[in-house]
Amino acid sequence: MTSQKPKSHSTPHRPSQGNRDFRNRTKRSSNSSGEQKNMPRSTAQPVTGNATAQPAIILKAGREKSLLRRHPWIFSGAVERVDGAPLSGATLAVRDAAGNFLAWAAYNASSQITARVWSWREDELVDTEFFHRRIADALAARSGLKLADESSGIRLIHAESDGLPGLIADQYGDVLVMQIGSAGAERWRDAIADILQQLCNPVCIYERSDSDSRGLEGLEPRNGALRGTLPDNVEVMEHGLRFKVDVAAGQKTGFYLDQRDNRALTETLARDKDVLNCFCYTGGFSLYALRGDAKSVLSIDASGDALRIAEENLMRNGLDASRAEWLEADVFQALRKLRDQGRQFDLIILDPPKFAPTAAFAEKAARGYKDINLLAFKLLRPGGLLATYSCSGGISEDLFQKIIAGAALDAGVDAQIVHRLHASADHPVLLSFPEGAYLKGLVLRVGL
Repeated sequence: MTSQKPKSHSTPHRPSQGNRDFRNRTKRSSNSSGEQKNMPRSTAQPVTGNATAQPAIILKAGREKSLLRRHPWIFSGAVERVDGAPLSGATLAVRDAAGNFLAWAAYNASSQITARVWSWREDELVDTEFFHRRIADALAARSGLKLADESSGIRLIHAESDGLPGLIADQYGDVLVMQIGSAGAERWRDAIADILQQLCNPVCIYERSDSDSRGLEGLEPRNGALRGTLPDNVEVMEHGLRFKVDVAAGQKTGFYLDQRDNRALTETLARDKDVLNCFCYTGGFSLYALRGDAKSVLSIDASGDALRIAEENLMRNGLDASRAEWLEADVFQALRKLRDQGRQFDLIILDPPKFAPTAAFAEKAARGYKDINLLAFKLLRPGGLLATYSCSGGISEDLFQKIIAGAALDAGVDAQIVHRLHASADHPVLLSFPEGAYLKGLVLRVGL
């Protein structure tokens, strides 16, 4: 993906230093608590109930419908009161207005999401053994996918979709990277690290709980080794290509595992093409295009550090450097300059930052997505391909397609969808939690 991608509740991303692109027009640096000024935050806190009663979350009448459909989030507006005096991260029973049990959930009065569900079973105890079972189940599911046959980088735990809200765990060879984005997961942090150490036996578990979204949970950012020592060099092997992973300071947890399958597709599309890769980060799509015998690949990113790693990745894979060009620049400005220069390409890849972390940002984000795709359409030769992505949870797949259709119309081109793309299989989407389908992509062919 990109070196310029912001954060989400489930899959946080870390911005590059010195970023100069659209993200700076939609957010500012976080304050000391990690909270972003323009991120939505509930000002109405849940009403305190009987402090001496058994701790529980009582919903307003009729507001249990989403829980009955097994959606794992409880928003503050649905809560009638909170009994007892629970601490942040505590596991509470959630009950409807009539007192019927609905779920066990992790409580947080500081968040717009007042609680996140651990379990739907009243007889299930949320304890260390509970987390051991859930983590073991997630690992078994990945083992069944046989991903280790093609990659040493795998998402082991995908938050809500694995029944572990706010918890991400990524594997890069013998290093695990853990991200905690909720008060509930924070409360069980050490127990979770112990379980991962026991079940996976990595040389290091490194914590990257430094996303801005932690501010929405009232949590301070944290970055450092939890277990073991981080090796000087961390590398992931993917479909025979080697990539350096900057675990401590890179984007997300160091690499974009969710684009694994889409990078492989790019290799099959690139032969004899002039390729433009925008928001290239450490060169994932670029290297696949070069190995796929692209005629040339121009890669653009705002982060000089990311581009230096990309060039290092090029060398470690023995690819032809004469066909690769790296440009440190704001992508929006660079695309306009390429347009003014009359440059054209056969394949353009757009994997921009998260313009809309929530639906509240959709209108502003739509302008950014339309702008960048309009520029891309103007840079494509007739018959060329555009691979365009959105990782914004606030932009639905349907809306994304409408935005791209509008960009094509304004560019005066006809375009066909030839591929619909999503995250790789180790990023599953729970049917009752469609918000988990954050990554969507289209490959389009413009008319001759």
